[in-house]
Amino acid sequence: MHAHDHHEHEGIHLTRAAQSTLERSGEQWTAMRERVFEALAGFTKPASAYDIAEAVSKAEGRRVAANSVYRILDLFVGANLARRVESANAYVANAHPDCLHDCIFLVCDSCGQTTHLDDDVITKGVRSAARSAGFAPVRPVIEVRGRCADCDS
Repeated sequence: MHAHDHHEHEGIHLTRAAQSTLERSGEQWTAMRERVFEALAGFTKPASAYDIAEAVSKAEGRRVAANSVYRILDLFVGANLARRVESANAYVANAHPDCLHDCIFLVCDSCGQTTHLDDDVITKGVRSAARSAGFAPVRPVIEVRGRCADCDS
């Protein structure tokens, strides 16, 4: 497999990389956006807007509406800070928001664990096939459903 290697941020470094990426795109990094991003990054599996709203509500000590979280998540996806796992209607924080790639998700049907891969050879092939069919690809999403190594053993 020919994959692209890059530095994946964690913890406060991930939050600062996300902030920098968002601000470079011309958007503001607000306190609520930071809380939503930190909540999203704190999940080990893809999280729904409701999961994130609940986590932020607990941290804030007040109710945060899922609609507000959805708007922020849409912004994050557009700015490459988060990725949407389409089949799960859930989101994962992008561990390398400063690097733009189409991605591939491996989604375990047993435990829900989702692994994100970057493989430019595969995604370029998908984009090329789409163009050959007269289709203008904007944001290819590739998801492979199956069982992770832990669940398969």
